[in-house]
Amino acid sequence: MAVDSSVAGAQRTTRGKIVMLVDNGVNGDSRVQKEARSAAAAGWDVVLLGKSPTKREQSWQIGDAEVRLLHVPTPMHRRRHEYRRAVLRSPLAYKPGPLAAYRKQRMKAWRTELNIRLIQAGRQGSALGKLKLMPPRFVSRVMSKWVGLRVKQTTALEQRRKDMQSPLDRFTTAFWLRTMGDRAWRRLDPALWDMELAYGKVIDSLEPDLIHANDFRMLGVGARAKLRAEARGRSVKLVWDAHEFLPGIKPWNSHPRWHIAQCAYEREFSQYADAVTTVSETLAEMLAERHGIKTKPEVVLNAPDAEISPEQAAEPVPDLRELCGIGPDVPLTVYSGAAAPQRGLDIMVESLPQLPGTHVAFVVLRPTSDYMNQLTARAVELGVSDRLHILPYVPHYQVVPFLASADAGVIPIHHWPNHEIALITKFFEYSHARLPFVVSDVKTMGDMVAQTGQGEVFTAEDVADYVRAVEAVLADPKKYRDVYDSQGLLDEWTWEAQAEVLDAVYTRVLGGGTRSKAAVPVAQVVA
Repeated sequence: MAVDSSVAGAQRTTRGKIVMLVDNGVNGDSRVQKEARSAAAAGWDVVLLGKSPTKREQSWQIGDAEVRLLHVPTPMHRRRHEYRRAVLRSPLAYKPGPLAAYRKQRMKAWRTELNIRLIQAGRQGSALGKLKLMPPRFVSRVMSKWVGLRVKQTTALEQRRKDMQSPLDRFTTAFWLRTMGDRAWRRLDPALWDMELAYGKVIDSLEPDLIHANDFRMLGVGARAKLRAEARGRSVKLVWDAHEFLPGIKPWNSHPRWHIAQCAYEREFSQYADAVTTVSETLAEMLAERHGIKTKPEVVLNAPDAEISPEQAAEPVPDLRELCGIGPDVPLTVYSGAAAPQRGLDIMVESLPQLPGTHVAFVVLRPTSDYMNQLTARAVELGVSDRLHILPYVPHYQVVPFLASADAGVIPIHHWPNHEIALITKFFEYSHARLPFVVSDVKTMGDMVAQTGQGEVFTAEDVADYVRAVEAVLADPKKYRDVYDSQGLLDEWTWEAQAEVLDAVYTRVLGGGTRSKAAVPVAQVVA
């Protein structure tokens, strides 16, 4: 028996090369994982580029798609003025950096040293030694007060630079917007360049036929890669997958210039998209109006897989109730997804004293985040910490069976423009898990639940109304679960149906076509 590696040079035909871009670590982003896997399964040569959470690059496979996480250095996350001294605005402040902390600590060390020397002189009975220490002790007190004043000035300057609320700050922001227009992000948030400098050369080396840019920060990266390819005589198409209505989000960066810069960035590069996809009909209409998109964006819902691969099916699914340490008859409400104050998770904790015996599970990406720690501390204050369970994500293809043993799926998000316009990922995951809903009265999801009868709608941020909704669902869960059988709601709410929409977009912008890809060497065993 011998091993024949002659197939190393074999070619396999693909429909074209797609490079997908996302500004996260891929794990935890079920949409991009499903996009990559389904596109590769449909015959496209797919490389998904993401952002490594460490300084090391990483790679793995999702089905036939290759995932590569790139190291993204962030030296430009601070704006130019944050590296300079404010000689006119705060002349006593130290220059930005570690100097202020060093000088403050150095003064503490000096005074501690002089105090020890004074103690030693006293133990030795040396009056002369004590006398000699008087001048340096006096100077150290004066210098400590001087350094303390400068540190205070430095701290105040840093805070003013974060707040950006002075007349001068408001003037400079308006000046850059007036003189540079949508290009003003280069001054207002130069950190956007860090993504470009990390991803750009990698995209160019891959020579894609199509770039699929997920969300607004990858839009500019994809657009510039398209322009560079065209300058070298290659035609590259750009599909922009808009996950959110950017003007309507709650900014996750508190800097006053951040949101302004992101909106300008999106406006500048939206014109280069050959096709746009998004997550709801309402958002598609809003994007078309805002960016002057002639062809209405295609809607690709964040629906879960109806079928999974044999390898995925073979993996054991964790037991939600077992992880919570509770039996099958204990009332359990669950929230699965991103964790942030605007998601309203606090109401689930605050309500526990009024829902005796009911347990709450949060399934989140970072169980030990500051927000989760705050909710845990609040549960301790209320005396309900034994009924709060914080668990990590499971793989996206296990989410539905993992959640299915809960009694209700909760979506308690607050009223923000971006929350009003889409059926979000967890909506479809809860639906396929056949969970009764408890959802806040945000427009699209609240209207859908009220229309279908999948659950109860409560007034956002109203604990009493939330308790009413939970009690109603727990009193008769079968009434809400039966909706899934009687109305056939789940037929179109599958990723397989959405993948066909996405594949049609790729085919349309590329006009069909195939290209060859060298096969990975595969050893064959022959007799």
